[in-house]
Amino acid sequence: MKVLLSAYACEPGRGTELGVGWNTAREVARHHEVWVLTRPDDGREAIEAELDRNPIPNLHFVYFTLPVWGSGWKWGQGAFQIHYYLWQIQAYFVARQLHRKIGFDLVHHVTFVKYSTPSFLSMLPIPFIFGPVGGGESAPKAFWKSFSWRGKVYEVLRDLARRIGERDPFTLITVRRSVLTWATTEDTAKCLARMGARHVKALSQVGLLPEEITHLAGFSLDNQSPRRFISIGRLLHWKGFHLGLRAFAQARLGNEAEYWIVGNGPEQERLQHLAKELGVASQVKFWNEMPRDEMLQKLATCLALVHPSLHESGGFVCIEAMALGCPVICLDLGGPAVQVTEETGFKISASTPEQVVQEMATTMVQLVQDSTLRSRLGLAGQRRVKEIYNWQTRGQQISQLYEEAVRLSPLCRGCS
Repeated sequence: MKVLLSAYACEPGRGTELGVGWNTAREVARHHEVWVLTRPDDGREAIEAELDRNPIPNLHFVYFTLPVWGSGWKWGQGAFQIHYYLWQIQAYFVARQLHRKIGFDLVHHVTFVKYSTPSFLSMLPIPFIFGPVGGGESAPKAFWKSFSWRGKVYEVLRDLARRIGERDPFTLITVRRSVLTWATTEDTAKCLARMGARHVKALSQVGLLPEEITHLAGFSLDNQSPRRFISIGRLLHWKGFHLGLRAFAQARLGNEAEYWIVGNGPEQERLQHLAKELGVASQVKFWNEMPRDEMLQKLATCLALVHPSLHESGGFVCIEAMALGCPVICLDLGGPAVQVTEETGFKISASTPEQVVQEMATTMVQLVQDSTLRSRLGLAGQRRVKEIYNWQTRGQQISQLYEEAVRLSPLCRGCS
């Protein structure tokens, strides 16, 4: 097929939305002729360098940005969202001209992974796939009491923005004109169904390249490592690292036990103060954001990844941990709950902060005491990543989605 992708964020070698855009384009181009609409600002230099090293004949990029206020995305979060919305409008006009020349069989919105903002490409007269999209997850209300006032304001504004986005007539048109809608979590799938989506698939958007899986499997995990746990990510209230800290303190693992927190963000001072308050400041080490390989080396020296995120559609670090053979402790919420199973880690139900802290503390003790359990979970995690979260496999899955979309589309009824 001739396929048009919309990837506002797209850059090789990245694990975030930029990586979702690039890896989707690369893998789909193994099966179809692909054109990608994206911005030149972030990834053009990296994309062209990668294509020089590893040419992909079926992959073509079309770069454009807003003719006025093209750099507006740099002016803060609010301006960024406005820029993204306006770029989506411009993408329609760029795509319409391309369609007249090329005659696409299908159009696919890939990034941003956000269900409550429209893609105007749905108005093209060809089958349209919306997703992967997420963002339908919410922090359970019982956990709001553990947030700072800034965190509470953020959650209120986030919920308000989602409600407004869900009622945007163009978002509703996008969802209802989609032949297939790809949600990253069950929460987002429910939101899309309420908005009128016809065929919704729930599938995580994250994955690793085959060579990355091989590379990570080569890291040597030390089963004799100290009683050490680690959390990795931006230090934000909804990441739940304060819950991990409380669980570590409650587990009473001894003075030699350690808890590492890797990342930067506005919650750092609050977390450091909490560690002192809990009496574990000497056992908690804060590391600044660091290069990926260095971060993975640190992860490989820990007994488990603690990732108690309260609303997250992705959770890429959970996939990396499983690929390393490192068990994961997460909450039974959002993207991590899709990725982690009972065979690869622990999914803690999220009823109240006190219950989560108690269950995570019990889990930490169990992992410290049972090296056989750690090994079994680690091996199962590596198998799961290789079988399911492998971009080569994901490319085949997406190709199958395209075939299904064409069959389902009323625009293609009677097509041979």
